[in-house]
Amino acid sequence: MFGLIGNFGPLEIGFILIIVLIIFGPGKLPQLGESMGKAIKGFRKSQDEDLNNLEK
Repeated sequence: MFGLIGNFGPLEIGFILIIVLIIFGPGKLPQLGESMGKAIKGFRKSQDEDLNNLEK
């Protein structure tokens, strides 16, 4: 699954962060992080519910 993504080093991660900063600006980063956190939390919750349903 992660074979298509490749390995990210510090230089690549820094480059991605600079691009995100340019696109969204420093004022939107906290809102962006919060919404991404909520999305990941919802995904994990639904995944856990699906696994519990399969076990039953």
